[in-house]
Amino acid sequence: MTVTPDAIKQLKQEVGIAAAKRVKSGMVVGLGTGSTTAYAIEELGARLASGELKDIIGIPTSFSAAILAKKYGVPVRTLDDVDRIDVAIDGADEVDPAKNLIKGGGAAHTREKVVDSLAALFIVVVDESKLVQKLGSTFAVPVEILPMAIAPVTKAIEKLGGKPELRLAIKKDGPIITDQGNFVLDVTFADIPDPAELEKTLNNIPGVLENGLFVGVTDIVLVGEFKDGKPMIREF
Repeated sequence: MTVTPDAIKQLKQEVGIAAAKRVKSGMVVGLGTGSTTAYAIEELGARLASGELKDIIGIPTSFSAAILAKKYGVPVRTLDDVDRIDVAIDGADEVDPAKNLIKGGGAAHTREKVVDSLAALFIVVVDESKLVQKLGSTFAVPVEILPMAIAPVTKAIEKLGGKPELRLAIKKDGPIITDQGNFVLDVTFADIPDPAELEKTLNNIPGVLENGLFVGVTDIVLVGEFKDGKPMIREF
């Protein structure tokens, strides 16, 4: 079948709703950033409004996630206000068979990694187009950097075999600015044989705040896919 934009939207909506249904009353919930997670936040708001869900606290991973949570009536707090995160729901740009991820298409990967890593249960929500056999197959690795360090970080990444490109804003001249006030380099690698090692190596470059490789963090992946022309949700 031909997968239309409306069909992809339906998959994202259904997988986001499925993840939100796993949240129980009294939980502290990490609220990820992105189009699929937006549906999860909307569903959490609907469950709260209906009385099906009570007393949850949302920990947003970005300014945009906080705005969505407030729009749909999900109470938000910061990490200063909680002593745990029961579950985090977030999307991904790539997912490999070992449940390792590339994230950062929305330039929120630094806060996402903090929140998602703290969660007792981290649920990744994606449509089937995000599944890859090897990380880096379809998506560059986002690297958040301090603006003053762009030249030395670029050189260091090039020595590692990466091809960094400064992410530019849309409808605004100049680079994307993260919620932390930093730049993002999108780094293309010909091969990523060891994602865990590359994650550490990139983060050890002075001037790098965080990168979009999420290794050994994911507990559950919910995948929206079409089987016999019908939308289905698969867990792995």
